[in-house]
Amino acid sequence: MISYLQGKIQRIYDDRIILLVNGIGYEVLIPAYLLEEIRRTTKHDDALSLYISYNQTERQPKPILVGFKNELEKDFFELFISVEDIGPQAAIRAITIPIREIARYIEEKDIKGLRQLKGIGERKAEKIVATLKGRVAKYALLPEKEEIVRTIRDFRKEVEDVLVNQLGHKIHEARQMIVDALERNPKISSSEELFEEVYRGQKK
Repeated sequence: MISYLQGKIQRIYDDRIILLVNGIGYEVLIPAYLLEEIRRTTKHDDALSLYISYNQTERQPKPILVGFKNELEKDFFELFISVEDIGPQAAIRAITIPIREIARYIEEKDIKGLRQLKGIGERKAEKIVATLKGRVAKYALLPEKEEIVRTIRDFRKEVEDVLVNQLGHKIHEARQMIVDALERNPKISSSEELFEEVYRGQKK
C-alpha cells in the first residue's frame, strides 16, 4: 500500500497530477481546494510531497490514490468516505473548500453549509452529520490554508535565494534541500529555522 509519495510534478490536470517518483509516474487525484494551491505555488518539475489515501475495493479494483499535504487532511478524507454512499470519487468532487470549513459544518450540524459541496444534497448532508458529528472537531481547528501557504512560501523563497545566489547551489538542488528539511521538521516557521534544518541535513 502507498501512504506517502515524494517526487516532481510532471503534469497538472483539472482534478489530478502526475507525480514522477524515481522514474515512475503516479496519477494522484487532488481535491479542488488543494489543487488550486498547488497551481498557485508550484510548477512543472517542482518537488512535491503528498500523504496518500490509497483506495481499492471490489467495486473499484483499480487503485485510486488521493493526495494531501498533511496527515490530518488525509485522515479527515478517510473518515468522510466512511459515510454511506460517499466513495472516494464522490468525496474528491465534494471537497471543494478547505477541510476545516467542512468539519465546522459537521460539528455545527449545518446542513445548508454541507449542501454547498458539489454532489451533496440534503439526504447526504444529513448522513454526513449523523455519521461524523462529534468525530471531526480537531479538523475544524486546522489553520487557514492561505495563511500557512503564504508564510511558508515567503521564508522558503528567502532560503532558496540564498542557497542559489549566494552559496552557489543549483536551483533544483536548493529546492530539494528545502523540501527535505520541511519534511524532517514540518514545524519550521522561519528562515533561520529552515537554514538550520537544511544544514543538519547536509551533515548526515
